[in-house]
Amino acid sequence: MQGPFNRSGKSKPMGEINVVPFIDVMLVLLVIFMITAPMLTQGVQVDLPQVSSEPIDTQDSDPIIISVDREGGYFITLGEDSTAVSLEQISERVSAILQRRPGTPVMVRGDQGVQYGQIVLLMSTLQRSGVENVGLLSEPPQDG
Repeated sequence: MQGPFNRSGKSKPMGEINVVPFIDVMLVLLVIFMITAPMLTQGVQVDLPQVSSEPIDTQDSDPIIISVDREGGYFITLGEDSTAVSLEQISERVSAILQRRPGTPVMVRGDQGVQYGQIVLLMSTLQRSGVENVGLLSEPPQDG
């Protein structure tokens, strides 16, 4: 009877590799990545309306309105005062206003021709400034 060892003391090299442990490790890693992948998504938190759009009641305080024009310029409006600002200045001014008057609503008004990335960058900046909820302003469609 011949076994894996010869009686002469010389052993033959094994020509097969056991891949079962490798498959087990791969399946465990697959399960781990399937569980953690949905947690890695990034984005700006926006509270989307659950019902049809209605006018916003802002009688308590003037909202902070940040506008983005077609060329990508930023403008901040508080009451009647509107000034052109950079993205860094928006962060400083909004956080200063929110420290003085917490709960002030923040609205974003963007031109329909502006790139989507400009709006996302603005909303991300507002989120870092401490704004919890951002409203998006629009105009109702014109009849005719």
